[in-house]
Amino acid sequence: MIVASLAFYMFAIVLVGAAVMVISAKNPVHSVLFLILAFFNSAGLFVLLGAEFLAMILVVVYVGAVAVLFLFVVMMLDISFTELRQGFLQYLPLGGLVALIFLAELLLVLGGFAISPQAGTRLVSPMPTPETLSNTHALGQIIYTHYVYFFQAAGMILLVAMIGAIVLTHRKRTGVRRQNISEQIARRPSDSVEVRKVQTGSGV
Repeated sequence: MIVASLAFYMFAIVLVGAAVMVISAKNPVHSVLFLILAFFNSAGLFVLLGAEFLAMILVVVYVGAVAVLFLFVVMMLDISFTELRQGFLQYLPLGGLVALIFLAELLLVLGGFAISPQAGTRLVSPMPTPETLSNTHALGQIIYTHYVYFFQAAGMILLVAMIGAIVLTHRKRTGVRRQNISEQIARRPSDSVEVRKVQTGSGV
């Protein structure tokens, strides 16, 4: 029990520190590296809670794909850090307002748990999970039975967001060669192949 408590505090402290460094680091590459560290510590907390499947998904999907993609994109982009810092004071009031709203929501949640200790029991799943089921089976049973509509709605929102991002970034630039499939299909051998009779020893 003492080892589990020490592991929890270690993961939690490192996670909070890494999350603070994600938003406070001046170099975007360092921010992505701290984000990867935060993901690993979150996975450690999931393991302590007995959710091994979520921990593995967090490491494989977010660390192995999303965070590494962010890292390569940030390293390949030619970012001017001086231009990024120019609009900091301009958006400071809006950022402070959003931070105050998040702080009020956190205090409201923590205050609710302090005032009503029975609030934690209301968050228990409506479907009792037998001890014989694995973590993955129990999670799939909850998602695809009681919360299937919310799960599908979240998938549709992500699909619309992905299509919107593709539409916004898909721009036609002059001087860039693009593939034209209709022209490739309509292409004939006579348009690209020319047969020449070369005399012996004369070359082409």
